[in-house]
Amino acid sequence: MNPYDQLKKGERGAWVSIFSYLLLAITKLIVSYLANSQALRADGLNNTTDVIASIAVLIGLRISRKPPDDDHHYGHFKAELIASLMASFIMVTVGLQVILTSFQIIWSGTFTQPTSLASWTALASTIIMIAVYLFNLRLSKKINSSSLYAAAQGNKSDALISLSALIGISGAQIGWYWLDPIAGIFVGAIIVYTAWDIFKDTSHTLTDGFDDNTVAVIRKFIEKDPEIIKVRDIKGRQHGNQTFLDIIIYVEPSITVSHGHEITDRIEKALADQHSIPHAHIHVEPNPELVND
Repeated sequence: MNPYDQLKKGERGAWVSIFSYLLLAITKLIVSYLANSQALRADGLNNTTDVIASIAVLIGLRISRKPPDDDHHYGHFKAELIASLMASFIMVTVGLQVILTSFQIIWSGTFTQPTSLASWTALASTIIMIAVYLFNLRLSKKINSSSLYAAAQGNKSDALISLSALIGISGAQIGWYWLDPIAGIFVGAIIVYTAWDIFKDTSHTLTDGFDDNTVAVIRKFIEKDPEIIKVRDIKGRQHGNQTFLDIIIYVEPSITVSHGHEITDRIEKALADQHSIPHAHIHVEPNPELVND
């Protein structure tokens, strides 16, 4: 599939998240007022910030679809990674806010007893967010989208927040008032950890980090070609959802330029077909051990 078509498909996930969060935020804020639930109100405010994060992902995907121009010869795919960073910043802010609010409730002892309407709303929100998470996770893996994967992790965190709200609300209804803030601290920690994980991976990619295990697999794959004596060097980097490789190979010194070109074409096609790597720059060198002095 064309990378621009992949990004266009990824926008579906961003739109699903935006509409889901808008619906849940409005519903939770209204119900929290009617049902006297602080946990549900915090969850609704969390979904409001999620709308902003989802819009950031959508903008990143839209920019990534722009073709190469005079200033961006390799395209705009890295805009997607910047969107992932923004999503992680928003997530960590929300996570820390959830933890702080939970500690404040424990410290002040200002507990409330919500009605059953709040419980049903939290349960419905949990189910909806799990469905959105699974949809975006499958789509992100299908199109290899880092920002949509980050959005999916945010969806999962929001499902856990709603589940935490459900547990806290249910506990408060039977007199276990402490359960609400304790669950809030636990889920807040999960959100912060998820945000850090996304930030770490995205920063690694933006600074042209590349997995050593992937390099080893590609080296082994290329060296299976009977006309390649050795892979001297492989350098790789991610450009959004695209992989770029620079490869130096050793071949028989006596082959013609045309023959060397045929070898590189064959390797490039194999990498594209079997490893989904359409961008490989391969430099051919004569094997120094076979070159006559």
